[in-house]
Amino acid sequence: MSRLFGEQHRVLQDEFGTRNMADRIEQVACRTEFDEESRGFIESMDMFFLATADHEGRPTVSYKGGDPGFVRIVDSTTLVFPSYDGNGMFLSMGNIARNRQIGMLFISFERPHRIRVQGTASISREDPMMAHYREADFVVRVQLSELWQNCPRYIHRYQKVQPSRYVPRAECETPLAEWKRIDLVQDVLTARDAAKAQAAGTIAIEEWIEKVKSGDPGA
Repeated sequence: MSRLFGEQHRVLQDEFGTRNMADRIEQVACRTEFDEESRGFIESMDMFFLATADHEGRPTVSYKGGDPGFVRIVDSTTLVFPSYDGNGMFLSMGNIARNRQIGMLFISFERPHRIRVQGTASISREDPMMAHYREADFVVRVQLSELWQNCPRYIHRYQKVQPSRYVPRAECETPLAEWKRIDLVQDVLTARDAAKAQAAGTIAIEEWIEKVKSGDPGA
């Protein structure tokens, strides 16, 4: 019995004559434990894409970034990663609180290479790994269901220019997100962020948008 395919997949596989190939790929590539190769690749990544589903079943895909090693494999079936300060909507974390099924895509644009991870997630502010993640709101702990490597055929090659200045690091103070200086949000910021925004000076939303459009590293 397949771990990956349901009847909806089989219908399309049969239409295109790929059922046997799909079964072979699952047989060869699908894993239920992290090995040294997958662990090394995942822990070398500084970003991944996280898929969750909301209270109405609508999918949400989020980019998650940090310094290399911010995702850690803690045993053969468990990985953890931090949830850092965001925009206050808590879409991914709220989704996980209701529906623990998630998908993760780890992708290197320089090699290229990618690994998909399916699992069951939980969030905690008391997780023992919190001490390893400076300024994290939560630690997300994922129990692995399946992982598999994908063909790199359509991955375009890109090179990293510089890391994000907003990733929390022990050697420097994390700067305030530039969008939190926008005048339209001052009345809804937390007291801590509002004080930082006032110290830095507020800006119009148009000014921030222009920074984003121009690729300003301060955006």
